[in-house]
Amino acid sequence: MSKADLPYRPCAGVMLVNRDGRVFVGQRVDSTLEAWQMPQGGIDPGEDALTAAIRELGEETGVAPDKVTLVAEAPDEFYYDLPDDLFGKVWQGKWRGQRQRWFLFRFLGEDSDVDIDTAHKEFRAWRWADPSDLPTMIVPFKKALYEAVLTAFQPHLAASETR
Repeated sequence: MSKADLPYRPCAGVMLVNRDGRVFVGQRVDSTLEAWQMPQGGIDPGEDALTAAIRELGEETGVAPDKVTLVAEAPDEFYYDLPDDLFGKVWQGKWRGQRQRWFLFRFLGEDSDVDIDTAHKEFRAWRWADPSDLPTMIVPFKKALYEAVLTAFQPHLAASETR
């Protein structure tokens, strides 16, 4: 089956911004790359994107729902295709890439409320990053996606800097 014949995996992504206007990023446990990414994951059958985003945030960062507040939802879905070297190797070869709904959350907690050593451990390290650095930190095939997410949330990020 060719890549063009496969659907996109439905997914939710989270841009988690702290009081200083910096964004949570983690390094995946299943990659040796120095790349960093924001929390994201699949939307389960029957689950809406916001519920999936909150669930994935908890599964990947240990951050409880009462430690965040929703600021914005990106107006459109974003898509990316897997590069040829990963196509057929991830997600049991069922998807050509992902279609993602993105949400911007303000982090209300403290760094001690973040615990990446979760039951669904996905990150080996985490830190807060400047939003403008995100496209250079992600794996190259997701760079355009991260630029689109940044563009969608830019009005809210600028407002958060002045608080």
